[in-house]
Amino acid sequence: MYTLYIGNKNYSSWSLRGWLAARLSGAPFREVPVQLIGRGSNPANRSFSPSGLVPCLHDGETVVWDSLAIAEYLAERHAGMWPRDPVARAFARSITAEMHSGFAALRSEMSMCVRERVDVRPWSDDLAANIERVAELWTQARSRFGREGAFLFGDFSIADCFYGPVVFRFQTYRVEPSGVAGDYMAAMLAQPWMREWQDAALAEKIVIEADEPRVIYRDKLGTRAA
Repeated sequence: MYTLYIGNKNYSSWSLRGWLAARLSGAPFREVPVQLIGRGSNPANRSFSPSGLVPCLHDGETVVWDSLAIAEYLAERHAGMWPRDPVARAFARSITAEMHSGFAALRSEMSMCVRERVDVRPWSDDLAANIERVAELWTQARSRFGREGAFLFGDFSIADCFYGPVVFRFQTYRVEPSGVAGDYMAAMLAQPWMREWQDAALAEKIVIEADEPRVIYRDKLGTRAA
Protein backbone atom coordinates (compact mmCIF):
# COMPACT_ATOMS: atom_id res chain seq x y z
CA MET A 1 0.00 0.00 0.00
CA TYR A 2 1.20 3.49 -0.81
CA THR A 3 1.66 6.12 1.88
CA LEU A 4 0.96 9.73 0.92
CA TYR A 5 2.08 12.63 3.10
CA ILE A 6 -0.12 15.69 2.60
CA GLY A 7 -0.60 19.12 4.15
CA ASN A 8 -3.72 20.89 5.44
CA LYS A 9 -6.59 20.27 3.04
CA ASN A 10 -7.94 23.79 3.33
CA TYR A 11 -4.69 25.30 2.07
CA SER A 12 -2.39 22.79 0.38
CA SER A 13 -2.95 22.95 -3.37
CA TRP A 14 0.02 20.73 -4.18
CA SER A 15 -1.20 18.10 -1.73
CA LEU A 16 -4.57 18.11 -3.48
CA ARG A 17 -2.87 17.36 -6.79
CA GLY A 18 -0.99 14.39 -5.37
CA TRP A 19 -4.04 13.14 -3.50
CA LEU A 20 -6.28 13.31 -6.59
CA ALA A 21 -3.66 11.43 -8.58
CA ALA A 22 -3.57 8.75 -5.90
CA ARG A 23 -7.35 8.46 -5.97
CA LEU A 24 -7.30 8.31 -9.77
CA SER A 25 -4.82 5.43 -9.69
CA GLY A 26 -7.41 3.27 -7.94
CA ALA A 27 -4.73 1.87 -5.63
CA PRO A 28 -5.19 1.86 -1.86
CA PHE A 29 -3.11 4.39 0.01
CA ARG A 30 -2.68 5.68 3.54
CA GLU A 31 -2.86 9.41 4.19
CA VAL A 32 -0.44 10.97 6.66
CA PRO A 33 -1.41 14.57 7.50
CA VAL A 34 1.41 17.06 7.93
CA GLN A 35 0.84 20.44 9.56
CA LEU A 36 1.93 23.28 7.28
CA ILE A 37 3.94 26.07 8.90
CA GLY A 38 4.44 28.32 5.87
CA ARG A 39 4.92 28.28 2.14
CA GLY A 40 8.51 27.06 2.09
CA SER A 41 10.32 23.86 2.84
CA ASN A 42 10.08 22.60 6.42
CA PRO A 43 13.31 20.97 7.64
CA ALA A 44 11.25 18.88 10.08
CA ASN A 45 9.73 17.08 7.09
CA ARG A 46 13.08 15.86 5.78
CA SER A 47 12.61 12.60 7.68
CA PHE A 48 10.02 11.53 5.11
CA SER A 49 10.40 14.03 2.23
CA PRO A 50 13.80 14.80 0.68
CA SER A 51 12.62 18.30 -0.28
CA GLY A 52 10.95 18.99 3.07
CA LEU A 53 7.73 19.60 1.13
CA VAL A 54 4.42 17.80 0.63
CA PRO A 55 3.01 15.86 -1.07
CA CYS A 56 5.42 12.97 -0.81
CA LEU A 57 4.62 9.39 -1.81
CA HIS A 58 6.21 6.28 -0.28
CA ASP A 59 6.02 2.95 -2.08
CA GLY A 60 7.99 0.58 0.07
CA GLU A 61 11.57 1.85 -0.11
CA THR A 62 10.80 4.10 -3.07
CA VAL A 63 10.18 7.76 -2.18
CA VAL A 64 8.67 10.14 -4.75
CA TRP A 65 8.32 13.84 -4.05
CA ASP A 66 6.85 16.66 -6.15
CA SER A 67 3.26 16.34 -7.34
CA LEU A 68 4.09 15.85 -11.02
CA ALA A 69 6.65 13.15 -10.26
CA ILE A 70 4.06 11.42 -8.08
CA ALA A 71 1.47 11.57 -10.87
CA GLU A 72 3.90 10.14 -13.43
CA TYR A 73 5.09 7.43 -11.04
CA LEU A 74 1.51 6.31 -10.47
CA ALA A 75 0.66 6.53 -14.18
CA GLU A 76 3.51 4.11 -14.96
CA ARG A 77 1.89 1.56 -12.64
CA HIS A 78 -1.83 2.13 -13.16
CA ALA A 79 -3.54 2.35 -16.54
CA GLY A 80 -5.90 5.08 -17.66
CA MET A 81 -4.48 8.06 -15.79
CA TRP A 82 -3.54 9.89 -19.01
CA PRO A 83 -5.77 10.03 -22.13
CA ARG A 84 -5.28 6.99 -24.35
CA ASP A 85 -5.14 8.90 -27.63
CA PRO A 86 -1.54 10.11 -28.22
CA VAL A 87 -2.57 13.55 -29.50
CA ALA A 88 -4.86 14.11 -26.53
CA ARG A 89 -2.18 12.73 -24.19
CA ALA A 90 0.42 15.17 -25.54
CA PHE A 91 -1.98 18.06 -25.02
CA ALA A 92 -2.84 16.81 -21.52
CA ARG A 93 0.83 16.56 -20.56
CA SER A 94 1.50 20.03 -21.94
CA ILE A 95 -1.27 21.78 -20.02
CA THR A 96 -0.37 19.83 -16.88
CA ALA A 97 3.26 20.91 -17.15
CA GLU A 98 2.17 24.50 -17.83
CA MET A 99 0.15 24.49 -14.61
CA HIS A 100 2.98 22.86 -12.69
CA SER A 101 5.59 25.42 -13.72
CA GLY A 102 3.60 28.57 -14.51
CA PHE A 103 0.77 30.83 -13.39
CA ALA A 104 2.88 32.70 -10.85
CA ALA A 105 0.34 35.50 -10.35
CA LEU A 106 -2.50 33.03 -9.74
CA ARG A 107 -0.44 31.23 -7.11
CA SER A 108 0.74 34.35 -5.31
CA GLU A 109 -2.43 36.46 -5.52
CA MET A 110 -5.06 33.74 -5.06
CA SER A 111 -3.84 31.43 -2.31
CA MET A 112 -5.95 28.30 -1.90
CA CYS A 113 -8.36 28.55 1.02
CA VAL A 114 -11.23 26.18 0.33
CA ARG A 115 -13.63 27.51 2.98
CA GLU A 116 -13.33 31.20 2.14
CA ARG A 117 -15.38 33.38 -0.27
CA VAL A 118 -14.01 36.81 -1.19
CA ASP A 119 -13.97 39.13 -4.19
CA VAL A 120 -10.68 41.01 -4.50
CA ARG A 121 -11.21 42.72 -7.85
CA PRO A 122 -9.78 44.65 -9.56
CA TRP A 123 -7.23 41.97 -10.34
CA SER A 124 -3.69 42.79 -11.34
CA ASP A 125 -2.93 42.59 -15.05
CA ASP A 126 -0.82 39.47 -14.53
CA LEU A 127 -3.55 37.75 -12.55
CA ALA A 128 -6.20 38.63 -15.11
CA ALA A 129 -3.95 37.18 -17.84
CA ASN A 130 -3.49 33.97 -15.83
CA ILE A 131 -7.24 33.60 -15.34
CA GLU A 132 -7.85 34.17 -19.04
CA ARG A 133 -5.22 31.57 -19.93
CA VAL A 134 -6.77 28.97 -17.63
CA ALA A 135 -10.19 29.50 -19.20
CA GLU A 136 -8.60 29.25 -22.65
CA LEU A 137 -6.92 25.93 -21.82
CA TRP A 138 -10.09 24.49 -20.29
CA THR A 139 -12.09 25.50 -23.35
CA GLN A 140 -9.55 24.10 -25.79
CA ALA A 141 -9.22 20.78 -23.99
CA ARG A 142 -12.97 20.31 -23.58
CA SER A 143 -13.75 21.37 -27.16
CA ARG A 144 -11.04 19.26 -28.80
CA PHE A 145 -10.86 16.18 -26.61
CA GLY A 146 -13.51 16.20 -23.89
CA ARG A 147 -16.85 16.15 -25.68
CA GLU A 148 -17.72 12.61 -24.55
CA GLY A 149 -17.36 13.30 -20.85
CA ALA A 150 -17.49 16.02 -18.22
CA PHE A 151 -13.77 16.62 -17.78
CA LEU A 152 -10.89 18.10 -19.75
CA PHE A 153 -10.33 14.96 -21.80
CA GLY A 154 -13.70 13.33 -21.25
CA ASP A 155 -12.73 10.96 -18.47
CA PHE A 156 -11.06 12.31 -15.33
CA SER A 157 -7.27 12.38 -15.83
CA ILE A 158 -4.05 13.70 -14.34
CA ALA A 159 -4.74 17.00 -16.10
CA ASP A 160 -7.88 17.42 -14.00
CA CYS A 161 -5.87 16.59 -10.87
CA PHE A 162 -3.60 19.53 -11.59
CA TYR A 163 -6.41 22.00 -12.27
CA GLY A 164 -8.45 20.90 -9.24
CA PRO A 165 -6.83 23.51 -6.96
CA VAL A 166 -7.53 26.19 -9.56
CA VAL A 167 -11.20 25.27 -9.44
CA PHE A 168 -11.19 25.78 -5.67
CA ARG A 169 -9.30 29.05 -6.05
CA PHE A 170 -11.85 30.30 -8.58
CA GLN A 171 -14.66 29.33 -6.20
CA THR A 172 -12.96 31.15 -3.31
CA TYR A 173 -12.29 34.36 -5.24
CA ARG A 174 -15.57 34.32 -7.16
CA VAL A 175 -14.03 33.81 -10.57
CA GLU A 176 -16.88 32.68 -12.82
CA PRO A 177 -15.74 31.48 -16.26
CA SER A 178 -18.40 31.43 -18.94
CA GLY A 179 -19.30 28.86 -21.55
CA VAL A 180 -17.39 25.60 -21.79
CA ALA A 181 -14.91 26.62 -19.08
CA GLY A 182 -17.75 27.41 -16.68
CA ASP A 183 -19.39 24.07 -17.35
CA TYR A 184 -16.10 22.33 -16.61
CA MET A 185 -15.70 24.18 -13.33
CA ALA A 186 -19.19 23.12 -12.27
CA ALA A 187 -18.44 19.50 -13.17
CA MET A 188 -15.24 19.59 -11.12
CA LEU A 189 -16.97 21.05 -8.06
CA ALA A 190 -19.50 18.19 -8.27
CA GLN A 191 -16.85 15.49 -8.74
CA PRO A 192 -16.93 13.06 -5.78
CA TRP A 193 -13.22 13.24 -4.91
CA MET A 194 -13.27 17.03 -5.07
CA ARG A 195 -16.32 17.07 -2.81
CA GLU A 196 -14.63 14.65 -0.40
CA TRP A 197 -11.56 16.91 -0.20
CA GLN A 198 -13.73 20.00 0.26
CA ASP A 199 -15.73 18.40 3.07
CA ALA A 200 -12.52 17.48 4.87
CA ALA A 201 -11.11 20.99 4.34
CA LEU A 202 -14.24 22.57 5.79
CA ALA A 203 -13.92 20.38 8.87
CA GLU A 204 -10.42 21.59 9.66
CA LYS A 205 -10.04 24.07 12.52
CA ILE A 206 -6.45 25.22 12.03
CA VAL A 207 -5.99 28.73 10.62
CA ILE A 208 -2.80 29.69 8.80
CA GLU A 209 -2.91 33.46 8.52
CA ALA A 210 -0.29 33.60 5.74
CA ASP A 211 -2.77 31.81 3.47
CA GLU A 212 -5.96 33.53 4.63
CA PRO A 213 -7.45 35.80 1.92
CA ARG A 214 -9.03 38.12 4.51
CA VAL A 215 -5.60 38.60 6.06
CA ILE A 216 -3.71 38.92 2.76
CA TYR A 217 -6.27 41.42 1.43
CA ARG A 218 -7.16 43.05 4.74
CA ASP A 219 -6.44 46.60 3.54
CA LYS A 220 -8.19 46.17 0.22
CA LEU A 221 -11.31 44.60 1.70
CA GLY A 222 -11.34 47.09 4.59
CA THR A 223 -11.22 50.05 2.21
CA ARG A 224 -14.06 48.62 0.17
CA ALA A 225 -16.21 48.07 3.26
CA ALA A 226 -15.59 51.63 4.44
